[in-house]
Amino acid sequence: MSDPRVTSRADDTFTRFIGGTPLAVIGRLILLSILIGVVLSAFGLDPLNILRSLQHLIQRLWDMGFDAIRWLWGYFLLGAVIVIPIWLIMRVMNAPRGR
Repeated sequence: MSDPRVTSRADDTFTRFIGGTPLAVIGRLILLSILIGVVLSAFGLDPLNILRSLQHLIQRLWDMGFDAIRWLWGYFLLGAVIVIPIWLIMRVMNAPRGR
């Protein structure tokens, strides 16, 4: 007979290693994979030929030259208009208060 405490410790170690229960981890990985897939698809990457797609993406960025920097800067500013104020508000609200 096996000791149930040993099995329980092994299960706890495995759960800690993968970051949660197997079903929850699989669910998160599926959702994250779909999200990343959408983002990569927006960059024009093809999952069946990823190396050629990456090469094509790099070539397009190279061909765009400084337009790529201007393009990225525009997206950065657009996101920063939302992200930075929310971050700042959260930092102020969660700041430790003096006693």
